[in-house]
Amino acid sequence: MKKNIVTLLLAIIALNAFASSPIQIKSSGTKHGPENGSLIIIGGGLIPADIWAKFTELAGGVQNANIVVVTTAAGDSAGVETRTVDLIKKETNIKRVTLLHTNDLKEANSEKFIAQLKNATGVFFEGGRQWRIADSYLNTLTHQAFWEVLNRGGVIAGTSAGASIQGSFLWRGDTSGAQITIGDHTQGLGFLKNSVIDQHILRRNRQFDLINVIKESPKLIGIGLDESTGIVVQRDTFEVVGKSYVAVYDYKTIIGSGEKHVNGNNENFTASNGPFFFLSKGQKYDLNIRQVIKEPRKSTRTKESKELSNK
Repeated sequence: MKKNIVTLLLAIIALNAFASSPIQIKSSGTKHGPENGSLIIIGGGLIPADIWAKFTELAGGVQNANIVVVTTAAGDSAGVETRTVDLIKKETNIKRVTLLHTNDLKEANSEKFIAQLKNATGVFFEGGRQWRIADSYLNTLTHQAFWEVLNRGGVIAGTSAGASIQGSFLWRGDTSGAQITIGDHTQGLGFLKNSVIDQHILRRNRQFDLINVIKESPKLIGIGLDESTGIVVQRDTFEVVGKSYVAVYDYKTIIGSGEKHVNGNNENFTASNGPFFFLSKGQKYDLNIRQVIKEPRKSTRTKESKELSNK
């Protein structure tokens, strides 16, 4: 029964996504990430300095960045609160940071509302409840304007709810509470295609929650982010940034046909005999072929040999 429900939901999303909207998604050579621009997807909690630095860089630098902060996920009061705007200014020294807020689908579908997005180099989605973002922006002119930021080479970032909304299948999107993983809102903004994203995974003991949906939906990639940690996605590659861990949920790993631990000197510390594996700061993952990008090990022996030969 559970398998049938998940399959049906995914089929409905695939058939109806963008069916009656102004959204125009260009054909892409990427499987998951955006063709142009970058995504920063953060698992909630305090955002460390290295993530803010990367956001600033990808938005064009302190002098050139023009940031729009989407506060809708935090509720109606966030329409007048400048907390996140002030935080971004403080952490990045970027001067041009403005607030965008509505809970009205008609307003989000107006040219007037999207005016400030037309020159934006970066968008930041703050946390709260991801279904509020879906209710306000999904398949509107604003949604299209977010895509245009990426198409111009800009960056879209988000934390907590602002992370999950970037996936295509919306996780924990039920209006009654985040404890319902597949609820009454199941379509995300889709910046990371064919994906489902969870956050706060270790802090809230959620690391096993994505397993079943990936097992029943092999085309999806599952990304679980702990707090103060994120991924920077460019095309079909991501790199882990921040302080903790990112979990990757891939169908082959779950069913046991993925990479395995290897004994001896060639041990692969990133593969897993379990249903998911963790990556830490600096590690990279290829979303297209679904493999950890193995960085060459630095050899101290090679360095010592060169020093001896020069004597």
